[in-house]
Amino acid sequence: MIRWLRKDAAAAWFFLLPSGIGFSLFYLIPFAQGVFQSFMEGGGDSQAVGLSHYSELLASDSFKKAAFNTFYFSAVSVPTMIVVSLGLAMLLNKNLYFRKWLRTAYVMPLVVPVASVILIWQILFDWNGSLNLWLSYLGKSRVDWMKTDAARYVVIVIYIWKNIGYNIILFLAGLQQIPKDYYETAQVEGAGRFWQLRSITLVYLTSTLFFVTIMSIINSFKVFRETYLIAGAYPHDSIYMLQHYMNNMFAELDIEKLTAAAAMMVVGILIIVMVLFGVERRHQRSME
Repeated sequence: MIRWLRKDAAAAWFFLLPSGIGFSLFYLIPFAQGVFQSFMEGGGDSQAVGLSHYSELLASDSFKKAAFNTFYFSAVSVPTMIVVSLGLAMLLNKNLYFRKWLRTAYVMPLVVPVASVILIWQILFDWNGSLNLWLSYLGKSRVDWMKTDAARYVVIVIYIWKNIGYNIILFLAGLQQIPKDYYETAQVEGAGRFWQLRSITLVYLTSTLFFVTIMSIINSFKVFRETYLIAGAYPHDSIYMLQHYMNNMFAELDIEKLTAAAAMMVVGILIIVMVLFGVERRHQRSME
């Protein structure tokens, strides 16, 4: 026992123990109780109903609409943000005059409260807002941004604006770890920029790219706060997310369906993450 306590692994477990206890008390145990509740029916005298709540969810048009919108939003916004943030990180990695100021500007959305910034977005995308005023100056017709399918793109823009700074920081850290000698050698050999991007930058950014993708997917499922503040509890159908569905179930005190929807969302996220882990492992094996 004394020998084990002297090992680095024991020290690591001791440092992780407080966080593990807190994570278990406030996340794992409540989630396990929620999953158990999704198989039950009733309050005090609960009865097991099996998968009936899950079958009701799969037959519900509201749930299917919310699930489609959520996964569509992630499928569009996550790749877009990764490409844009990587491009900006590569630009900021060069010797630009305003590089320090630009880095600060991209990080600012991470520290600004969302509730205060949403007022600006509402003014910008309102029917009588600034964006429609600019469109009228250009001779274009106004767009009802938050009550048409355009609301989906508004939420995507807000999501990218809010989270792009975090990705840029991670990509910058990864880019600065790549030796410049590799690029100089590639230039001497006559390699173009596309070849350098594919064979040097992306290869050495594999671990960073994987982590950024995972965090971007997780953050895409947390866009409910911005959507709720800008469009309310019952927004346009194009931005009606799973979190809206669960929030409405909570307002109706339908805890069983709420927990069943949360469990299905977690399963969906786990499947996506496991697929990404499998892709990364295959890529690492191919590089060895």
